[in-house]
Amino acid sequence: MIQKLDNQKEQVAKAMWAIQIPAYLIEAELIGSKEIPPLKESVEDIQKSDETFIGFFEEELKGFISYKIEGELIDIYRLVINPNSFRQGIGGKLVAFLLENFKGHEFIVSTGQANIPAKKLYASFGFVELRNFEAAPNIWCTEFKLIN
Repeated sequence: MIQKLDNQKEQVAKAMWAIQIPAYLIEAELIGSKEIPPLKESVEDIQKSDETFIGFFEEELKGFISYKIEGELIDIYRLVINPNSFRQGIGGKLVAFLLENFKGHEFIVSTGQANIPAKKLYASFGFVELRNFEAAPNIWCTEFKLIN
């Protein structure tokens, strides 16, 4: 089941944080740096976030996607899947849900340049690579765009 998450509720933010940290630790290994900002977030930081969060549940939270709306542009901020639930199609379901609910919008998303699974996922939905950029010292990302 996919539903909106109320990240301001402590219990919800704790569940999000509990899967965000191990998921981003894996990305940190892929890109060779633990300086990824979400790794430094606390439960309170998640509660204060102004992103919109959508979660995927099967008995418990298995993953979530977050975004901000900027006019006709949807900026995907994060896609987080519990590592115990990798390769089950959850990321694809969350991306598809977002695309379906914002038809006619443009989408942008960035991921670690070395995060091949994420890059393949976005490409499978028709996202095209725009550019590679250094998000922080020695942290290289790829930005994608989709006109839906």
